Amino acid sequence: MPREAEETKYRGRRRWNGNHGKVWWDGQLLFEIEKFDAKVTANREDVIIGNSVDSKIVGLKGEGSFTIKSVINRNINAYLEEWKNGHDPRATLVGLLNDPDMVDAQNERVCIDNVWFNELTLMSFEKGKVVEKEYPFGFTPEDVSYIEEVE
Repeated sequence: MPREAEETKYRGRRRWNGNHGKVWWDGQLLFEIEKFDAKVTANREDVIIGNSVDSKIVGLKGEGSFTIKSVINRNINAYLEEWKNGHDPRATLVGLLNDPDMVDAQNERVCIDNVWFNELTLMSFEKGKVVEKEYPFGFTPEDVSYIEEVE
């Protein structure tokens, strides 16, 4: 591709904008989603080679959170009852990053399975503010797959 065409293809309007992002929780669209993030962190151990400190990956940890503008309960009571009964329920989250101005109208979609929640906000509000709830979660990185990728 000629340089001029490539520069035009990657103008500022081609950068991701999260306004069209979506998240599904166990197949149910979270229409009130405000923010979503998920990451994998490498757990490392130091390895000494000569006088240098190198490292070795010994495990992977998945964690993230999402925030919603609270409209409905989202089955928080069901999760709480499971916890109270000694169960550890798991969920599936699917995140979609979509922007109509993205190059060639591409999407990025990731499926995160074996999701557990680390805390449940039972109630939180502040006068004069829209109620938001944040859901921190963990997951096993082996249970993540990209359904769509930007090329």
